[in-house]
Amino acid sequence: MAKLLYMMGEVAERLGENTSAVRYWSNYFEKFIKPSRNAKGNRLFHPEDVETLEQVQFLVKKQGMTLDGAMARLTEDRRSVEKRVKALSSLKEIRARLVEVRKSL
Repeated sequence: MAKLLYMMGEVAERLGENTSAVRYWSNYFEKFIKPSRNAKGNRLFHPEDVETLEQVQFLVKKQGMTLDGAMARLTEDRRSVEKRVKALSSLKEIRARLVEVRKSL
């Protein structure tokens, strides 16, 4: 069962990034990422926001794009980026399962 809201540390851990990078990306891509805030003012990310951050990470870290380039890519052709990120995520899960099977043999 998926969570409804993720805290900053959880998102950073899931992405393998530090919290300052996640905070910067959420500010830079405010057109796409709209975190809620709790009573303390901490950001609470919706699952859609986490998916968008994964797309940003893919474009910036894996594809080597600048933040402006990533913004343009998400603006003009977001579906293709979304498909690639989901495919890579599925492949990583399959690999993890195969590693577990190999260890159990």
